[in-house]
Amino acid sequence: MVGTAACGVVLAGAIATFGSPASAGASLEERKLPMKFGWVACEPNCRGWVSAVGIITADTPKDFDDFARGRQLGGATVVLDSSGGSVNDAISLGRRFRNLGLLTTVGITQQNGGGKGARPTVASEAYCESMCVFLLLAGKKRYVPDAAHVRVHQIWMGDRADDAKAASYSAQDLMIVERDIGRLAKYTFDMGGAGDLLSLALNVPPWEDLHELDASELKLTNLVTTDLVSDVLPHADVTAPAMAELAPKTQARFGEESEPQPAKSTKTAEALVPTGGVATPAATPQK
Repeated sequence: MVGTAACGVVLAGAIATFGSPASAGASLEERKLPMKFGWVACEPNCRGWVSAVGIITADTPKDFDDFARGRQLGGATVVLDSSGGSVNDAISLGRRFRNLGLLTTVGITQQNGGGKGARPTVASEAYCESMCVFLLLAGKKRYVPDAAHVRVHQIWMGDRADDAKAASYSAQDLMIVERDIGRLAKYTFDMGGAGDLLSLALNVPPWEDLHELDASELKLTNLVTTDLVSDVLPHADVTAPAMAELAPKTQARFGEESEPQPAKSTKTAEALVPTGGVATPAATPQK
């Protein structure tokens, strides 16, 4: 099963400072592709962090293992920007995160090139949707900036998410969905999440807009464990003015866009519907 901007199921089995949104277009395109991992160095003033951008596929856990090999990642922070992906592979990846004692947050890494002393930063207006939310839950400590968008919905058959109401389903399909919901429930409690997270997600069918968690729901579900960015991205230069740049959370959604080469799906629940381009209240309703 997979979860992304529109949940689905496929059959088969610091930094620096949280700044203003930038490079939104580039980030959107990357968010539609299979997840990529990158190490962001910011020595000597901070340790650095892991950038994780894209859809979780059957290859993602192995890709992370390859990325982590030879690196001292224990206790590092993962900055997430993702529209979700395969349920079972997200669970596998999340358990890897927890075993390493990783911390998690939501953001878009920005490499500030050029001048001497320029440090990378993290733009706070990023998206963590569907199964990405359960990767966020894997962090030993979890921080969500006010401008980030954390959105949930049901897992579904990924190959039928485009018109879920009109599609046909077999008993085998229902078995797969219920099996993966069970796996997701166990994982949620293992990670210290609340049943409210499952309740909120499983109440949103794939033909409705994703539900964006507000500040109270982020705490109710135990997705947020700290209100301090310094707890996940410590940096000597984090200042009040930088924090003041955070915009208030809105219910804006990405507008629809044409979909590039789809990410490889797995034989479980999965979301293959893209999130769209520009965040705007007038955006077309999203599946």
